[in-house]
Amino acid sequence: MSRTTPATLALTSAGIPFTLVTYDYDAEAARIGLQAAEEIGVPASIVLKTLMVEVDGKPACVVVPSDQEVNMKKVAAAFSGKSAHMMKPADAERLTGYKVGGISPFGQRRQVPTAVEEMATLEEEVYLNGGQRGLQVRIRPDDLIRALGATAADLVR
Repeated sequence: MSRTTPATLALTSAGIPFTLVTYDYDAEAARIGLQAAEEIGVPASIVLKTLMVEVDGKPACVVVPSDQEVNMKKVAAAFSGKSAHMMKPADAERLTGYKVGGISPFGQRRQVPTAVEEMATLEEEVYLNGGQRGLQVRIRPDDLIRALGATAADLVR
C-alpha cells in the first residue's frame, strides 16, 4: 500500500500535521467506516466518512461520523440550498479522483464546498480516509476544517 496519495500530498503541502494509520480493508463490509473503526480500535464516532452530494445540482462534500446517518435537509441547509441527494458513485469517483471506499476530502481533483458535522469538531482527534482503501489519516478537527476551508454544521439525523 502506498502511503503517498493526493490526500497526503495536499495535507503535507498545506503544512497540516497528520498521522497515517493502515488497516485491512474489507470490500464486503456492510458499512466501511464502522469496519475501519473496528480494525483500528477506535470509537466509530471519531472515524469520519466522506460523502459526495449534490445540493441544488451542484457538487459538495460532507464529512460525518461513520456511525451516523446524514440528513439531506440539513445538508441542503448547510450549503444554503433547497434540496440535496447523494452523488452517484461513478460521478463521485470521476469528480474526486478516488475510488468509492477510498474517497478522501483532501486532495480531490476538484475541490468543492465542504461541511463537517459540528459534533466531530468537539473531539480531540478524528480519522478520515487518506485517499485509498485501508488508509486513514488521524488529524485534529480544527486542522481538518482549516485544510478544507470547510464549515462546521449540523448534518446528521
